[in-house]
Amino acid sequence: MKRVLFIVNPRSGKGTIKYHILDILDIFSKKDMDLTVHITQARLDACNIAMEEGGRYDLVVLSGGDGTLDEVVSGLMQGGHDTPIGYIPAGSTNDFASSLKLPSRMGDAAQIAATGTPRHFDVGAFNDRYFIYIAAFGLFTDVAYQTSQEAKNVLGHMAYLLEGAKRLFNIKSFHMKVRTKEREIEGNFAYGMITNSESVGGFKKITGNDVCLDDGLFEVILIYQPANVIEFQEIITSLMTGQMNSRFIENFKTDELELEGDEEVPWTLDGEDGGVHKKVKIINRKQAIPIMVKKEHK
Repeated sequence: MKRVLFIVNPRSGKGTIKYHILDILDIFSKKDMDLTVHITQARLDACNIAMEEGGRYDLVVLSGGDGTLDEVVSGLMQGGHDTPIGYIPAGSTNDFASSLKLPSRMGDAAQIAATGTPRHFDVGAFNDRYFIYIAAFGLFTDVAYQTSQEAKNVLGHMAYLLEGAKRLFNIKSFHMKVRTKEREIEGNFAYGMITNSESVGGFKKITGNDVCLDDGLFEVILIYQPANVIEFQEIITSLMTGQMNSRFIENFKTDELELEGDEEVPWTLDGEDGGVHKKVKIINRKQAIPIMVKKEHK
């Protein structure tokens, strides 16, 4: 009998997990699984339980958003566990679930968690922390965790856009040096993201058109400070079309990089507060974590 730890974040998205929990439990029961359910009580609860208990189970399933997935991945990595993850997306945006081609219906996602096949995906190491799909700084990066859960529940994705609109006329840049094995870049950047995802903020193509989630490489996008609305519009157009040919955008792939600012820079990791850092080192841990996907998924 497969031992399964089921971590549930009851506040993710609009809290709709409560309408599906019995059906999900029934799916696991019919697969003859020995299920332990843990309801998260606070931030980092999922991380802590995954770190402390994840190695004792054959499968760790979570219901929540990308932030909950981030916590589970981080906990398993910190605990040194290679336990497969089943992901039932229940957040407001679910960027990484979209990249994994997971269904939005919770029952269908639960079936994949229970009967799919594990595929190993890259994980980002960020100093002494981890992220599964994005580390970012600059414009809009605090939107996800500055937007209240109540607003997310009522407005969904629109809540992020409304919160982000407040930042448009107060663009701050950070003077940073960026070093990889191949190059060194220096400039005033309004935004930067190091990603392993086909979607960010609900927008597809924004990370480019050639994204592979298990190739050991990040997609890096650095945006120089725009001087006016016209330059800002050029940047937005490039991002929305996935054509990174703007003179205001640096776009490349790498497995490792260092970023150093003249001041403390606020970061976000998978949409959650990543703290402030003057210098960060980011390393791609190739195929470090197994996640359950459809058996025909390639």
